[in-house]
Amino acid sequence: MFKQQQYIALGAVTLATLILFSLPRDASARLKLAIGGLFLPLFGLAGAAQQLPAAAADALLPRRELLRQIQALRRENEQLEIQAQQAAAVARENDRLRAELGWQKRAPWRMKLAHVVMRDPANWWRTVQIDLGSRDGLRENLPVLTPQGLVGRVASVAYARAQVELLGDPHCRVSARVNDPAHDMGIVVAGGPLDNSLVTLTYVSGGADLKPGEEIFTSGLGGVYPAGIPIGLVVDSRPVEFGLYTEARVKLSPNLGALRDVWVLFP
Repeated sequence: MFKQQQYIALGAVTLATLILFSLPRDASARLKLAIGGLFLPLFGLAGAAQQLPAAAADALLPRRELLRQIQALRRENEQLEIQAQQAAAVARENDRLRAELGWQKRAPWRMKLAHVVMRDPANWWRTVQIDLGSRDGLRENLPVLTPQGLVGRVASVAYARAQVELLGDPHCRVSARVNDPAHDMGIVVAGGPLDNSLVTLTYVSGGADLKPGEEIFTSGLGGVYPAGIPIGLVVDSRPVEFGLYTEARVKLSPNLGALRDVWVLFP
């Protein structure tokens, strides 16, 4: 029975082959195309089945490898952030130094750059020490300033260090001039203990009309500070001693609490 079925199948295949070869060329080509179209989905399914394991192997990485890659990317991102912060800090420092050097060239004085190396722990805002001394030509009463304005004066000098009394120290007094139409004069002295960025301009004439925002400069009197160094801005004013003279609170231009580099002014 089984052999009979094989013979029948073989005969059918032979007959179909003979018919296929006996057909005209156009009809034979159309028949081949139709038979190929019937089996094409099966061939495509077989090819996809062969490619599936490789795609799955590429897509499904081990968990340990994924974690390693994530950690590597996180470290790289942190390094880039640190580098960006360093670049920004370097850019700010370059801008600051460039501004100070440019300001030094414009200022009509001879100066030396000094670095603040210490603050008086008992009187934090009133004195600082700088890394210049007698070996650098420093002496007492030389003015000390920043590009923003006057800081104070050299109070004492050692060989490699000097102590600077800041504005607001009771021993640091400055003859000052108001940039107003009357060019009122006064003396800058220590202010109140609550706000170290404020000093007092006192002994201004009783009829002075000081307005908030007016600029205060050194007057050049006294022989210590040259004229024209910025000190600060008027905050407010009031008459004192029944109008005998006027006092004003002055907001200092330099930030004395953030001093790092200062300039010592030489005659």
